[in-house]
Amino acid sequence: MKDNSRPLLAVRLALGLVLACALGSICRAQSGPIESLTHFPRTTLEIVAHGHRNRFEVWIADTPTRQEQGLMFVRDLPPDQGMLFPQTPPRVANFWMKNTYIPLDMVFVGADGRIAKVIANAHPFSLDVLSSDVPVIAVLEIRGGEAHELALGVGDRVSWNAH
Repeated sequence: MKDNSRPLLAVRLALGLVLACALGSICRAQSGPIESLTHFPRTTLEIVAHGHRNRFEVWIADTPTRQEQGLMFVRDLPPDQGMLFPQTPPRVANFWMKNTYIPLDMVFVGADGRIAKVIANAHPFSLDVLSSDVPVIAVLEIRGGEAHELALGVGDRVSWNAH
């Protein structure tokens, strides 16, 4: 008679691991627990492009943990909303789209308070490094395609109230 207990045990352990990952108790996309965006500070950010004022309600990723999390796992981002990643001191900012379900536009804000670069429609789940190439004071992530729709571009003025 053949002993089938080992394969059965392996199947049970695998199913347990899958269930634990689904419940989030073992597998994490980042080093800490996911924080509800309702706990992130908020502010209104404004971009002046072609004489028109574009306002965005943004979450502020004001800690290393919040910056690591960013918009991971967000399934929908309405127009005029986004997330701001302050860079203190100014530095070259590098991002990726790991565990990010939606395309995003990345707006890099230079030390002069103007857009230094825009990366449009960053691909969900991509591990490609997306770089500002120059030191920046902040990065704004908005819904993919929105920068094009609003004709946002290099040199447009960006401002917000720091918290």
